[in-house]
Amino acid sequence: MLIKRTFWEKLIEAAWQERNVIWLMGVRRVGKTSLCRSLPNIEYFDCELPTVRELCNNPEDFLASHKGKRLILDEIHRLDNPSEILKIAADHYPQVNIIATGSSTLGASAKFKDTLTGRKRELWLTPLLLQEMHAFGNEDLRHRFLCGGLPSFFASNQLPENEFKEWIDAYWAKDIYEMFKVGKRYSFQKFAELLLAQSGGQFEASKFAGPCEVSRQTINNYLAVLEATFVVHVIRPYSTYKPSEIVLAPKIYGFDTGAVCYAKGWRELRKEDLGLLWKQCVLNEMHGQLQTHAINYWRDKQGHEIDFVIYDKFTKSITAIECKYSSLGLDLGRSSASDIGTNIAAFRRHYPIGKNYVVASDVNTPFERQCGDVVLSFVGTQELIKSLAQL
Repeated sequence: MLIKRTFWEKLIEAAWQERNVIWLMGVRRVGKTSLCRSLPNIEYFDCELPTVRELCNNPEDFLASHKGKRLILDEIHRLDNPSEILKIAADHYPQVNIIATGSSTLGASAKFKDTLTGRKRELWLTPLLLQEMHAFGNEDLRHRFLCGGLPSFFASNQLPENEFKEWIDAYWAKDIYEMFKVGKRYSFQKFAELLLAQSGGQFEASKFAGPCEVSRQTINNYLAVLEATFVVHVIRPYSTYKPSEIVLAPKIYGFDTGAVCYAKGWRELRKEDLGLLWKQCVLNEMHGQLQTHAINYWRDKQGHEIDFVIYDKFTKSITAIECKYSSLGLDLGRSSASDIGTNIAAFRRHYPIGKNYVVASDVNTPFERQCGDVVLSFVGTQELIKSLAQL
């Protein structure tokens, strides 16, 4: 049974009001096909099928025969010239609404000769949002952490280790080797698994070159491919190039908590594991609900650090976001709250304008605490997203 995913359906309807062509992107197995099939009044075409590719060989005839229709062109990169049919649809068939799906950013592969700038709307389908867990029949956050947010993996009653192994093989065969012509399967997969296992850590290419048996430049090329296919997220430091700030070292996050747990070899979660996985979930919420990559972190050379910062170019304010799995104990008398206040105070000495959020899994009603000279707003993810959406 296809599950109704209201949040994403609303995004699709809104996108179609702006453009008749939607590029629906997201990592393999994230649920693009199921989401498309769940939409009302659509005609579905799987571009992996030779008969469908034959139909699309003459884009004008194909589009003319579907005027007034809503079409799904799934795995469109299987076509010889996938951007051609989308460009023709955008320019000459506005009455045909299309969703084209793929596992990378449009134009990441050489197959796309035109990135359709100004002709399409992009939607990024992320792993399950926290608000979707109820619809999928499980509201256990630790289950979401361990099994991850790929819908079929999340639906599993046991740890989907074999599914993760199959996912890695399919990712190489269908996304990397075929679309990007990357050689050295061992080196590429080794690098991907090391990055997932070190999710949340700072990236330095030279540290991976030896274990993966490739050059530093090749490591940087691999990272670009992993980012383009949504397997990792590169979070760069925010800085106005002040001498006291970290300006060059990005942090790398894996695409999903389940993949990170698998890469780390975690079959059960300890208390100390929850903070990292919660941070991953908060990042996923911001990516999915805000549809943005414009998220940074901040750190100075004295070791003060903020998990995520978001700059608003209109108000010139910067929102500081700290992620804590639990708000219990984060009062004025505990060191953890003091540490947060110290870090944010150091940040605000450079960037005084903006709100300070502590987002925790157990906050149902927002509240504020004064910590030194800064005011901390404790919120859950939905309240955080509402505030960020107003920026």
